[in-house]
Amino acid sequence: MKQNGKICTRCVMDETVPAIRFDTAGECNYCKLHDTLDRDFPNDERGAHILQALIADMKRKGRSRPYDCVIGVSGGTDSTYLLHLAKQHGLRPLAVHLDNGWNSEISVSNLKNALEALEIDLVTHVINWEEMKDILRSFLNAGLPWADGPTDIAIISILYKMAAKYRIQYIWAGNNFRTEGKQPTPWTYVDGKQIQYIHNKFGSQKIATYPNQTMYHLAYYGFLKRIKMVRPFYYIDYNKSQTKKMLAEQYGWMDYGGHHHESLYTKFIIAYWLPKKFGIDKRKVTLSALIRSKEIVREDALQQLAAPPYDPFQMEEDKEYVIKKLGLSDKEFMDVWNARNKQFLDYPSYYPMYANMKVVTRFLFQYILPFRPMMMYDLEKFS
Repeated sequence: MKQNGKICTRCVMDETVPAIRFDTAGECNYCKLHDTLDRDFPNDERGAHILQALIADMKRKGRSRPYDCVIGVSGGTDSTYLLHLAKQHGLRPLAVHLDNGWNSEISVSNLKNALEALEIDLVTHVINWEEMKDILRSFLNAGLPWADGPTDIAIISILYKMAAKYRIQYIWAGNNFRTEGKQPTPWTYVDGKQIQYIHNKFGSQKIATYPNQTMYHLAYYGFLKRIKMVRPFYYIDYNKSQTKKMLAEQYGWMDYGGHHHESLYTKFIIAYWLPKKFGIDKRKVTLSALIRSKEIVREDALQQLAAPPYDPFQMEEDKEYVIKKLGLSDKEFMDVWNARNKQFLDYPSYYPMYANMKVVTRFLFQYILPFRPMMMYDLEKFS
């Protein structure tokens, strides 16, 4: 995808990215945020010490129970490596998979091979397809960029529910700012309140079983159940390309293509819906993170951005598959496609509370996360 306007001299973020600012040397504030996160979450000996302390606490709290932690798995690189890492440290993880109807064959095979080799128990939660379909259609009709937000929320909800069910105190999450970067809020924001509103406005049937995650649920699991989410990748030296080779050798893991392409719908949203309808190329965020982490060089990233996210003919086939699976006619999809683009602030959500009550938000998160969440970092301070 073509670059637009000024571009960072260090990474490949440009003026299409929300809230971006450049210093006199042309370096962007996302790079400066990365450097701050790098200091706050060291991945050297200090990080190893922090992670070991967390692991020791997991083992202590889980010693009278069958599992020490919950790991959400998809068959992707990061979640598969988390399983490997947990076993490497002597943990007894429970793998939890959300089946929303969009799994690729490769991701299912990856997941099966790793779980069998590592002898890890799996719980799969299958979402009612008719409900999920109605919610996803609602988000398309809402005209929001991140139309796969309901999947993100459902995954988080199921992880907490399974942790509570099996009396597990820790969730291991695969987030990693060093390989994923800081996602611009307008590109990816979603929460449980917004899902409820959008489905009530655009949905066509009652939702009875979809696992939403409201503020009530967050407080319940954090305060009453004392469940905490940990991000191990923040504290380890992790190279994604080397990890893929290792997983392939040890577990027969197969690459599924681009970032989050293990889900057919997520692939459609990232590689078709976002760039073609909204002019959003999320590869800029991911590639920039890999540049800052010295996993790739800037010139290679620019070459990748000059090419389509993946084969254009395959894109069209995937689009037709998505339209058919969601039960949309060609006209209905074109009506959605041609409708005015919206942003997350056009619909009610918890975001104004997060933004206007930062002290309260920080107080809440300290009981849920053993680290400062990225949303608590103000990009404007890095301008």
